[in-house]
Amino acid sequence: MIDPLFAKISPTIALTHTALHKIKVHAMEAYPEECCGILVGTAGETGKEVLDVVRIGNAREENRTRRFLITPGEYAKAEAAAGAEGLGVMGFYHSHPDHPATPSQFDLEHAWPWCSYVIVAVEGRIPAAVKSWVLKEDRSGFDEEIMNSVERVAAGPARENTGHAGSTRAHTTPGDRG
Repeated sequence: MIDPLFAKISPTIALTHTALHKIKVHAMEAYPEECCGILVGTAGETGKEVLDVVRIGNAREENRTRRFLITPGEYAKAEAAAGAEGLGVMGFYHSHPDHPATPSQFDLEHAWPWCSYVIVAVEGRIPAAVKSWVLKEDRSGFDEEIMNSVERVAAGPARENTGHAGSTRAHTTPGDRG
């Protein structure tokens, strides 16, 4: 069940310039494979604010140019680190190498309610469009969120999880493009 506060949040997400830059750099470095990570910040009546990102190594063993996997262990570590700073998980990001920044059917089938899904299109190693999506209440598709980049110092030290913690089950957010 979704917390009543979350149900009232407007479909707006603000990312600090630093968080957005980290996502784009990660996408460039991972190309031609998909990159992935976790959006960390706060939520209120005016929307979500992403103060930082947790860069996660793509744990997918096959088809990494079209899919990504964040293991439950990596998710748990990121969630705990965010909580220790008084922040929460606002959603996930991943790249679409040589493909538009729109969710795939696979993304839809694995999406979690309320979470934001920031997707960056990467064309020949160069980040292009960046869009954010949120799952519709009836799970029939995604709504595009209004996304803003804001000037603010990211909270805490840089975070990075690059290990592939044990589990290979696709419980958390794998994604692909068709």
